[in-house]
Amino acid sequence: MKVTINDVAERAGVSIKTVSRVINNEPSVRAATRQKVLDAVKSLNYTPSLAARNLAGTHSYSIAFIYDNPNAHYVIDMQNGILEACRAKGYELLIHPCNSKSPVIHSDLNKLVEHGKVAGLVLTPPFSESPSFIDTLQSMNVEFVRIISSTSTEEAKGKSIQIDDRQAAYNITQHLLSLGHKRIAYLSGGEEHLSTLGRQNGYSQALKDAGIAVDRHLIVEGKYSFESGEINARKILDSDKPPSAIFAANDEIAAGALFAARMLKIDVPGQVSIAGFEDSPFSRQTWPKLTTAHQPNQEIARSAAELLLEKIQCKSSKELNGSGQESETYRSFTPELIIRQSTGPAPT
Repeated sequence: MKVTINDVAERAGVSIKTVSRVINNEPSVRAATRQKVLDAVKSLNYTPSLAARNLAGTHSYSIAFIYDNPNAHYVIDMQNGILEACRAKGYELLIHPCNSKSPVIHSDLNKLVEHGKVAGLVLTPPFSESPSFIDTLQSMNVEFVRIISSTSTEEAKGKSIQIDDRQAAYNITQHLLSLGHKRIAYLSGGEEHLSTLGRQNGYSQALKDAGIAVDRHLIVEGKYSFESGEINARKILDSDKPPSAIFAANDEIAAGALFAARMLKIDVPGQVSIAGFEDSPFSRQTWPKLTTAHQPNQEIARSAAELLLEKIQCKSSKELNGSGQESETYRSFTPELIIRQSTGPAPT
């Protein structure tokens, strides 16, 4: 028969609640009692279940990852990174896709936290960048960590993972400038994302620093999708004054632009250079392979989950003995320039 938490409590001569506190490594247990419980766990070869851990009281050992992102590669990287942190601390992960534009998103969030009994949430854009969404979470007194563009440092205060999209975009644009390109188009993603603004700001600043005026006709608004990249690249490449280089706000847009160039019989990078952002599988599955900025999404997600679990444990310590200090903590990532075959010298 499977060993239960009741068996451990009986062997150690303590309550089930005490066993759970020891398993959860809570500080409010005397050293001698803790050792008795650990000895019983070892002798019975007991492996605690999530349900047993939750018997300690109201503390939950589950966290949730909520997202609204059509990029499957991004979502999988995020899941894997968060799971890595959860396994290290013995937490479970609830994965919950949401529609950020739903009129009932706030009530859905309330149900998730209450019925799912989650201790905290990892938030990715656009949820992490929505003031009303953050206000809802704060009113529910639930812990969370945001993954957010550092374009808005003030909004990112607290425990967060900040992505320096602006600097990474600046580096990509500077790379294109160093190849002699002066007419560089920017294919934008959805304006609801702060990262879109950060990447466009980096692009514009690099042009200004090179003494090149920003041409609004070379900035095309779109979505973070292959189709958007294809449509907008066709439009700008077929214009009277086409650019010699295109910087796309992500790799899907860049792959769409590459396809459009091929359909228009435009050589890449001989006639036009194309760069993307994120270093997703799209950047390596196209030909030529895309110059891009490597964004370590799995590491970013793991860091976010580690910050969240630290925050939860800090809150638990405060509730148990009134101690525990929480500070404003964040980690910043700057996606790294990866130069591949899709960019080359400007045509003469």
